[in-house]
Amino acid sequence: MLAGHLTQRRSLCASLPRFVQIRIGHSPDPDDAFMFWALTTDLVDTRGHVFEQVLGDIQTLNQWARAARLEVTAISLAAYPFVQEDYALLPHGASIGTGYGPILVARRPMSRSELYEVEIVVPGALTTSFLALRLFLSDFPYRELPFEDIPEEVASGRAEVGLLIHEGQLTFEDHGLVKVLDLGEWWLLETGLPLPLGVNVARRDLGDDVLYDVSTVLREAIQCGLDNRAEALEYALQFGRGIDAAIADRFVAMYVNELTQDYGDEGRKAVTELLRRGEVLGAFPAPVHVDFVG
Repeated sequence: MLAGHLTQRRSLCASLPRFVQIRIGHSPDPDDAFMFWALTTDLVDTRGHVFEQVLGDIQTLNQWARAARLEVTAISLAAYPFVQEDYALLPHGASIGTGYGPILVARRPMSRSELYEVEIVVPGALTTSFLALRLFLSDFPYRELPFEDIPEEVASGRAEVGLLIHEGQLTFEDHGLVKVLDLGEWWLLETGLPLPLGVNVARRDLGDDVLYDVSTVLREAIQCGLDNRAEALEYALQFGRGIDAAIADRFVAMYVNELTQDYGDEGRKAVTELLRRGEVLGAFPAPVHVDFVG
């Protein structure tokens, strides 16, 4: 009789919903904060799961993902091939823009041929901006530096050229710098596609049911932010590193858009094409398998 009760209890436990704590890693940037604002409210049904936001710069998040540290995290698309065994792509949450993206800046205008002869400071060798620059230049001297330090590094003369991401794409003129190249513009002319930069991934060991829940919750959170833009933007301003509301608004509009809500065919094609070209370049340790949750 006892054995029968235990079997029945195990069967009941196996059928109960599995609620877990989900740590979400993202950069302390207005666009990421905007996407996840709704998780700080009671406006989204979390399906019983507990979501905790963990902040880190994109290079740190890329490194953490290589150790499978977080259940869900933002990473550079260029880092995905290095973590594809542990993570699958979520079908939303991408930072993706059409005709704009990371930019090269200098103190004066420079030609493409000059770029091969100078050291370029970059925000990390695992970032998509660095991969895109490699696709443009192939081989060049570079030095890694935290992204927020790059504008001053170039303005001071300690570096000739810098590769800017995040809000630096909009504020570089405040440092007396000029734009040499917009990689998003180059990519659009080269391929006809938007440039996917950051992506959200979820750890495979969560299991299919939890992965589905997480994907649904985060999709609804992004939509909630878009539906309550003023409130989400006010929250996102806390992560603006001193930029004013107008710049933050413009930056969020650039990278939280319809392709953020869902890649669609165009976004998925852009992801595949960028990774394909990176594979041809020899940028990844193994063949890439693009795999989306759901």
